[in-house]
Amino acid sequence: MDKVELHNNGTMIPVESALYKGGILMNGDPKLIEKLNKLLADELAAINQYIVHAEMCEDWGYGKLHEGFEKRSIQEMRHAEKLIGRILFLGGRPIVTSLGQIHIGEDVPKQIAYDRAAEEAAIKAYNEAIVLAGEVGDHATRDILIGILNDEDGHLDELEELADQIEQMSLSIFLSTQVG
Repeated sequence: MDKVELHNNGTMIPVESALYKGGILMNGDPKLIEKLNKLLADELAAINQYIVHAEMCEDWGYGKLHEGFEKRSIQEMRHAEKLIGRILFLGGRPIVTSLGQIHIGEDVPKQIAYDRAAEEAAIKAYNEAIVLAGEVGDHATRDILIGILNDEDGHLDELEELADQIEQMSLSIFLSTQVG
């Protein structure tokens, strides 16, 4: 059975196991693929956390909050899609059976706090992955991760704005602005 060198470390795999794109062997750095799968697990958790928070807000009659949470859930879905595509492109296998931790808030302030914590962790994780992608010389993956990081920064800004509004207006007044 013919084998091909897959990585600079001399790892050899059967030719039929190698992933080819346009006649070129694609092989991503194993540490980077592992990191992308960890990011994917966190994005899959974020999708679930945001959609549950969205539906809870809808059930409570806070339509504007529902829309915001739902919009972030859809954006997280797009992030997961990009990560899956990149993992496959690099010759890895996306792991979709593992989720990061999910924290469901029993009220709006707790939802916002849990979502802020998740976004802060995501920003830290994306910054680490960007550094790793640069270290292994995968600048295309680095660029994709920077784009997602910018979205996560935007999510955190939105959540901090909501928390500031609650603090400045009081919870009851803030919630009265979210009906509809």
